[in-house]
Formats: sequence, C-alpha cells, structure tokens
Amino acid sequence: MINTSLTLNDLIFLARGAGMTLLVTAVSVAAGTLLGILLGVFRIQAGPRWSAPVTFLLDIFRSVPLLIQLVLANALQSIVRFGWSPFTTSCVVLSLYTAAYCTEIVRSGILSVSLNTRRAARSLGLNWGQDMLYIVAPLTLRVSLPAWIGLTLGVMKDSALVLWLGLIELLRASQILVTRLQEPLFILMICGAIYFLISFPIARLGGYLERRWSPHD
Repeated sequence: MINTSLTLNDLIFLARGAGMTLLVTAVSVAAGTLLGILLGVFRIQAGPRWSAPVTFLLDIFRSVPLLIQLVLANALQSIVRFGWSPFTTSCVVLSLYTAAYCTEIVRSGILSVSLNTRRAARSLGLNWGQDMLYIVAPLTLRVSLPAWIGLTLGVMKDSALVLWLGLIELLRASQILVTRLQEPLFILMICGAIYFLISFPIARLGGYLERRWSPHD
C-alpha cells in the first residue's frame, strides 16, 4: 500500500502541465517542420554558395545548447521590448531549433531520390513543381519519417527546459509538487509515466507508417 499526500487536484495539476508540454511541442514541431521543409528545398535548389548564410545560422541553432538559446532569447526579447510571453518565446526558440534539424532531414531525404528517377519524371513532361510534389515528396517522406519521429520525441523531451522561462509544463509541475509534498521518487515516477504515455503512441505510429510504406512490403 502506497502512502502519499498526492490528491486529485495534484494529478489535475500534472495533467495541465502535460497539456502545456503537448501544446508547446505541437506548435514548435509544426512551425519548425514547415520552416525546415522550405529551408531544405532552398538549400538543394540554391546550392552551397547562396545557401551558406542560412547554413551558418542553422549550425548555430544545432551547436548551441537549447537552454542557452532559451535564456538568451528571453533576455533579448526583454531588451528589444517585444513583450513576448514565456509561451511565445519558448515556441519561437523551439521552432527554430526544430527547423535547424528538420532542414537537414529534408535535404538528405531529397538527395536520397536518384537523379535517374527525377530525369524520368521530367522526360514524362512533369515540371519542377510536379516533380517535387508527386515524385520527390513521397519518396522523401518514406526516408525522412523515422528521423522526423525521433526529432519530434526529442523536442517534446527538450521542452522541459522551458521551465527556466517560468512556463509550467510537466516537469515544472512535478517539481512544484515535489517541493510541496516532499515525495520526489513517487511524483517523478508519475511524471516519467506520463512522458512515456505521451511518447509511446507517437513512436508506435511512426513504426507502423514506416512498415506500411516500406518498399519491401
């Protein structure tokens, strides 16, 4: 029998924190993926010379620890007086962080499509847009999906760092309860279980789609 001071209201508090984690993750991954697709295509089409400044900026977001990015972005927006809320700042930084990795995922996916396949598409009369939409995009999706699923799960876990901006997400909510109830092991076990329940369906969905789209099936 487990003796705990945890109440229903505390569990609701954790659920709200989990909801904030999901919201930050969903917004950041959606915006970062869209930006990553655009930048990935741009890097392919523009070539190394013209895409060098974009590549340099993306390298910064991939190289600098996310916590430092969050703290610096929060300080900068205060200095410039953007008036962003912690939620907005968190989503902007995480979106750019996601885009930096998603750009490489998209670029490598496009490069995995053989030139012969693309030449065949052009010989059938498809223009560049049709080639990208009907030939390159489906093939790139199959190749890029596992890496994108891994990125999504990574961003969800990294979203715990937004607690430093004062945003009450799942980990911050658990820390508040640990401080108040002094039951760190039990509360962190619940927190970990919630993270697992959120992550597991995403991972299984990715595995299912990967098997379904496998060219060997």
